[in-house]
Amino acid sequence: MSGPLAGLVVLDLSRILAGPWAGQLLADLGARVIKIERPGRGDDTRGWGPPWLDNASDAQGEAAYFLCANRGKQSLALDIASREGQALVRELARGADILLENFKVGGLERYGLDYASLRALNPRLIGCSITGFGQDGPYAHRAGYDFMIQAMGGLMSLSGEPDGMPMKTGVAITDVMTGLYATVGVLAALHERERTGRGRHVDLALLDVQVATLANQALNALVTGVSPQRHGNAHPNIVPYQAFACADGHLVLTVGNDSQFARLADLLGHPEWAEDPAYATNAARVGNREVLVAEIQRLLMSCCRDKWLAELEARGIPAGPIHTLTEVFDDPQVQHRHMHRILHRSGVDVPQVANPLRFDGDSSTSDLAPPELGQDSDEILAEMGLTSEDIARLRRAGVVR
Repeated sequence: MSGPLAGLVVLDLSRILAGPWAGQLLADLGARVIKIERPGRGDDTRGWGPPWLDNASDAQGEAAYFLCANRGKQSLALDIASREGQALVRELARGADILLENFKVGGLERYGLDYASLRALNPRLIGCSITGFGQDGPYAHRAGYDFMIQAMGGLMSLSGEPDGMPMKTGVAITDVMTGLYATVGVLAALHERERTGRGRHVDLALLDVQVATLANQALNALVTGVSPQRHGNAHPNIVPYQAFACADGHLVLTVGNDSQFARLADLLGHPEWAEDPAYATNAARVGNREVLVAEIQRLLMSCCRDKWLAELEARGIPAGPIHTLTEVFDDPQVQHRHMHRILHRSGVDVPQVANPLRFDGDSSTSDLAPPELGQDSDEILAEMGLTSEDIARLRRAGVVR
């Protein structure tokens, strides 16, 4: 599949989620992404199951976790601890545009495969190093995982009920956001390279990303000097903007301005609220949150969820149901946008979630299913000039799979 990045080559030495997420996005955008994996086990997430996708070539199958972040790539199973494996990576780097890696600081240097060493071979190479804490600082030597970073970076202090335990998000959101920031950094470096002819090194830390994406809550703290408290499903700065129970389920009400609130007040049978100084403005509603929210909750319990949602939509009041994930993919809007895709590989149907980017109305989702471990090793090595005898010898030596 062609795309805006067609012709670019990405050497992906990353694993788990943040780096592979960036690699998958670059592949969706048309780049050729060569994923370097360890012979035998491959990317750690290949074994992070259940659930598994049934696969005739592997008794255990493939973990759904791996499949979420490796679409559009080729897999080269290569032992980078061996001299011959290192030489092959260096040769690939000579013709690559981008290097993605998430080894600990100094982890690739011992193999002579760090960005500085590879850039000496290819000055146009752009490198992106993803770590828990960055390339410098007192924590630089530490490993970093999403859950831990959500805790250290303040996100968990904002998530959960006020009187409950701090909670992580249901998705490894720091890893995903780091993958997105990595892609932004790489694309910026590519644009600069058009002018300078030289690559750049992008240093990206999960903790930095988590702090940066605290958004309005970070400024709430910096402006006041007080740490925001947990509000459960409520918003710290907007009222009413939270989940409510109805007679037969739950909905989310997201009133974003005073005119929407006036329409809500009318729907609930209290048009006078729109003129009441206690509720007329958002600042007033935030100040009188407890009384107003309790009254809205009482009124919403009088009817079923879907009827309320129909009435809210008819009046232009933003609201929505709380869907399970199976309900998400059954939603008519999600189906209309073709967010659930099926890719085919060796007789196996591989479910995927589409890339949300569209160019001139066309999805940028790659047509290539996530690769089996080492499925492209022979093809890639042959392109590099190795003979079938060379490849067989490397396989016997355990350098490639």
